[in-house]
Amino acid sequence: MEKFHGDKLHKPLILLLILVLFLSYQLPSSAYTLPDKYFINCGSNININVTNRTFVGDLNSDSVSFTKQNSSVTDNRKASETPSIYQTARIFRQQSSYEFEITTNGTYLVRLHFFNSTDLSAAVFNVSASGFLLLHNFRVQNSSSSILKKEFILSIPIGKFLIYFVPRGSSFAFVNAIEVFPAPPDFISDEAAQISQTGNSNAYKGILSRALQTIHRINVGGPTLTPENDTLLRTWLPDDSYLYHPDTARNSQVYSGRPNYLDPVNEFIAPDLVYKTAKELNENASRLTNNFNITWSYDVTRNARHFIRVHFCDIVSPAQNTLRFFLYINGNFSKEINPYETVAQLATPFFIDFVVDSDDSGFMNISIGPDSGSTEQTAFLNGVEIMEMMGESNVVPLSNKSNQKSVFVIVGSVLGGLVLVCIFGGLLFIGLRRRKPKPVQSSDWSPLTAYKGSTHSNRKMPQLSKLSTEGTNNASPVPNLNLGLKIPFIEIQLATNNFDKKLQIGKGGFGNVYRGTLRNGMKVAVKRSEPGSGQGLPEFQTEIMVLSKIRHRHLVSLIGYCDEGFEMILVYEFMEKGTLRDHLYNSKQPCLSWNQRLEICNGAARGLHYLHKGASGGIIHRDVKSTNILLDENLVAKVADFGLSRSGPPDQTHVSTVVKGTFGYLDPEYFRTQQLTEKSDVYSFGVVLLEVLCARPAINPTLPREQVNLAEWGMVCKKKGLLEQIVDPSIKVQINPNSLRKFAEVAEKCLQEDAADRPTMADVAWDLEYALQLQQTAVVREPHEDSTSNASGMLSFPVLQRFPSTSAEFERDDMLTVREDDSDSVPSASEVFSQLKINNAR
Repeated sequence: MEKFHGDKLHKPLILLLILVLFLSYQLPSSAYTLPDKYFINCGSNININVTNRTFVGDLNSDSVSFTKQNSSVTDNRKASETPSIYQTARIFRQQSSYEFEITTNGTYLVRLHFFNSTDLSAAVFNVSASGFLLLHNFRVQNSSSSILKKEFILSIPIGKFLIYFVPRGSSFAFVNAIEVFPAPPDFISDEAAQISQTGNSNAYKGILSRALQTIHRINVGGPTLTPENDTLLRTWLPDDSYLYHPDTARNSQVYSGRPNYLDPVNEFIAPDLVYKTAKELNENASRLTNNFNITWSYDVTRNARHFIRVHFCDIVSPAQNTLRFFLYINGNFSKEINPYETVAQLATPFFIDFVVDSDDSGFMNISIGPDSGSTEQTAFLNGVEIMEMMGESNVVPLSNKSNQKSVFVIVGSVLGGLVLVCIFGGLLFIGLRRRKPKPVQSSDWSPLTAYKGSTHSNRKMPQLSKLSTEGTNNASPVPNLNLGLKIPFIEIQLATNNFDKKLQIGKGGFGNVYRGTLRNGMKVAVKRSEPGSGQGLPEFQTEIMVLSKIRHRHLVSLIGYCDEGFEMILVYEFMEKGTLRDHLYNSKQPCLSWNQRLEICNGAARGLHYLHKGASGGIIHRDVKSTNILLDENLVAKVADFGLSRSGPPDQTHVSTVVKGTFGYLDPEYFRTQQLTEKSDVYSFGVVLLEVLCARPAINPTLPREQVNLAEWGMVCKKKGLLEQIVDPSIKVQINPNSLRKFAEVAEKCLQEDAADRPTMADVAWDLEYALQLQQTAVVREPHEDSTSNASGMLSFPVLQRFPSTSAEFERDDMLTVREDDSDSVPSASEVFSQLKINNAR
């Protein structure tokens, strides 16, 4: 008993000693040198020296193993220009993996090397690690370079780290070389400012919980840097090909000294040569081009989250505290850069990190421009890194968590007994705490029970009943919805071939969109939420509640939904021709004629008009834009995406709400007052009308400042009588001048600053029909009739009652919650024109 009591007294001391030893082992050294492992020469028993690193043949390595179901291939030609590590490769015919023993927690760089040879060009495969799908349906045959490197930054715990190679179909997978080594301490911070698609800024935490894939690494103002002259064996490319207006920028003079590194910046963040060169404002040329900013445009993944690091080192100023300038991202976010608030001397490097949500344009613009209050009227930039942030996937193989273990290195025979205590206590603790390991999946198609859906951190789920074998769920997390629209998850799996990436047709804030075919042969679009999506349960509920009670030929129809487990899936009718914007610019789609554009705009206006007045209670869309107007196989327009919609009594003048929408389309009055009305949709639709006319985006930060915002620029041109100069050149010769005047008048009315001065959507639809008839019939009238008069005002109210009137139709619509409106409630132009002729006869 006394011995037992004595053990209890010494227990805190023992635990304290264990903790001290553990921390002393785990704390990283302040000095970092580039590690010598792991660098693997795949498919070989030969060690090769590359950039002062020894790439060990995978057949020789004792610390790296790989699945045995494989073969190696050697390039027998061994062309002299082919680097040695690309002359051999490891080939996998089935799911296989490389296994690395990780002895230190931290951030790691993982690089995969591929060589585009004829023998390997048929390979199609996935690569995954740590629960992240790193490469999907990857192939190298279309690479512009024979050598292709893919770099990732991952947080890896102590234990076994596996990289999986999974061939697709009857193909195979391969890899020529692999690098896995720890990055310097504090290489990537877990927190940064997040920039939304609308330019709003918030703090973002959790960067290190994502996998980062390097998309661009740019040495701004300098030459190409290869692994031979980079501290972490990276490649930096010159920036010239990314400049939007090359004349606005010039390379600064190369700094002759060594940069003054101050913590946390060192030569491993970026090599000297990045900070010793820069681009700066070419003031004379920028004034000639009427663009005082330098803008770089980078291709990025659409609607994805990206980690951005911008590097600065003031090698252009003649003295300290003489220079401030602005950094812009996507034209809707700006930040003043004052180097001396961060560093106290010239030629001292610093960097700023951002998390940026890209839009669906496929491009990200980064600009710098002068601050009018600065002594020096210039701006500079030294380097840019862009990495896609990848979320965890529930369809990739996962390493067995039970294989992970803590490693204790304790020297000294005196501590022998303590070692046993550590091992025994550690194993006991792990045994009690570890979770049941996830099974390794051999293919992307697993039994239904393997798919639990996406886990949403922003979603509070009620207690769910156990999923049955059919995959149904009796406890719906979405209350008061039309249960007749529920579709079992297994049906959606079958319709989309288990969400096959080949069937993915888009990606938005809510999640991925897939093309699918139901068992009855109906083609559908399936929108599935994903972790970290910008929209969640409220938008999901709103979309269902709105679309389940409306039907209109110009509104996208909801076929059904699924809310099993943690899934949030919406199933719509399939729109063959995609979005309106796909047919206007930055696309390979055929150019729309002016007649087609008028018909599309008219159809969308009718859909919005029904939404405002015909649907029960009245609905405000709140996110009208060209990507939310879809086209079917006959180019019939249908308004889509009702996740941000708000409803209310039709006589309610406004709804107080947090401002939501898309930058460039936002009603300025709504933005100022947060008072939402249907006229906010009218303003957004006015921006769409200008998009249709000019075939350019609502916001284009690469243009001169006065032209960046399409709504503002279009109204300036309209008032100056220069609107024809910004019309899409591909249709300019098609447009009847009277039709153009009427169309421009409609857009101008929609874009009035004061919401009270804007027309209703009924007026907009009427006037667009009128513009269409002016185009098709070329009715000869006095110029002032089509440019200053309101077409709908030309008819008195009693005359309108002789036809299917808007007011009479509204009354019928308000009594119906589900209605198939194929005739529309706005009188057709042919009817109106017949009455106009009668009036003229009078």
